[in-house]
Amino acid sequence: MHLPDGIIPISHAVIYWIISLIFIGLYLYKSSKLEDNFKRLVIMAMFAAVTVVASSITIPSPFGVPIHFFLIPLIVILLGPLSGILIEFVCLLIQALFLGLGGLVSLGANTVVIGIAISLVTWLFFNIIKDLNENLAIFCATILGIISATIAQSFILIISNFTNLEIVLSTLVPFYLFVAIIEAIATVVVVNFIKKFNREFAELKKI
Repeated sequence: MHLPDGIIPISHAVIYWIISLIFIGLYLYKSSKLEDNFKRLVIMAMFAAVTVVASSITIPSPFGVPIHFFLIPLIVILLGPLSGILIEFVCLLIQALFLGLGGLVSLGANTVVIGIAISLVTWLFFNIIKDLNENLAIFCATILGIISATIAQSFILIISNFTNLEIVLSTLVPFYLFVAIIEAIATVVVVNFIKKFNREFAELKKI
């Protein structure tokens, strides 16, 4: 889902950068008021390292396109939506600089897609559904978060005149729905495991 440089017009890229920096600034403002900021920073650094590795690994799929997992829904559920956005921004920056995934001009757009869209939608639907059943909330929120990122990326590509709606509906949507279901199952398992064996996550304020 990493968009490389050269696809998005510079004027569009600037807008996506501004949107991303607004959310990052909001995280920094809110986190500066927390007493457990150092503990949070250590945990976020750990998650950032794991996310860089996990989202860089390619896994073959039935669609002929390699799968990249996101991990952002997991982070959002444990730490909050702004935390997910900041971690994804850092991951995308590292991947662009050292791994050739995405680009620096398109970094803002990739953050909007993989960071902001996934984080906000995952958080929204997790909180709507969790009173009904927490595992169901994790599963549904993860799927809807990844699908929202697919929609956001499709919109960016369409308004950039890189592709059209017909191609998007026949390629991106079914592929990432497949990815979303697999990651949703994994996220339910991992969240339950972490909450069972590490109570620090339950004590952290989610932002």
